[in-house]
Amino acid sequence: MKKSLKLIDIFNVLENYYGPRNWWPVTPSGKNYPEYTGGPENDGQRFEVAVGAVLTQNTSWKNAARAIENLNRSNNLNPEAIANLEDMELGQIIRSSGYYNMKAGKLKVLADYFLKKIEISRESLLQLYGIGPETADSILLYAYDRPCFVIDAYTRRIFGRIGIIDADETYESIREYFETNLPFDIRVFKEYHALIVEHAKSFCRKTPHCRDCPLHYICDFK
Repeated sequence: MKKSLKLIDIFNVLENYYGPRNWWPVTPSGKNYPEYTGGPENDGQRFEVAVGAVLTQNTSWKNAARAIENLNRSNNLNPEAIANLEDMELGQIIRSSGYYNMKAGKLKVLADYFLKKIEISRESLLQLYGIGPETADSILLYAYDRPCFVIDAYTRRIFGRIGIIDADETYESIREYFETNLPFDIRVFKEYHALIVEHAKSFCRKTPHCRDCPLHYICDFK
């Protein structure tokens, strides 16, 4: 790792370039499609964040958001409704998210978890079918303001190319590195992950656009 590079400096560059992202998108009252309003404000929106974290697995947020819209329009975006739906019916509602039959099963387990009012924790989330570290940390950070830095494929791509992390490092070692080398600030954790996603879509793609990248001056890959 490039110990000389400060993660907060990279955060500042990205935030100055892109501006605040206001993650996680949730559906405002009276609407059906999630918007970037700054995150959840009630239990219903917190459950929506958890649902979205499952639906966006292996697909774009756009596809996941369409599935959330369908759940809203059918009045099924709550634990009770999802628990009572047949798997095939739920799968058709969330079809746009891809792997919809598998995700229907995951959402049923998630709904049961919320209905049982189990204390929300990383340990209890990771015991659920279909909830891995990235999904659990997304739920904890964006729904419950818990200080868990979310590591995804974009994080590995960007910081691997810069030269800060190695390709074979584990999820937990990268998460620990970010959490111990950043200010203990929930806002920073949320915005940083959102900015990483934005940067990966804008410049650090699979085939990167390095020429105008705001991080080109520190990147090994260029």
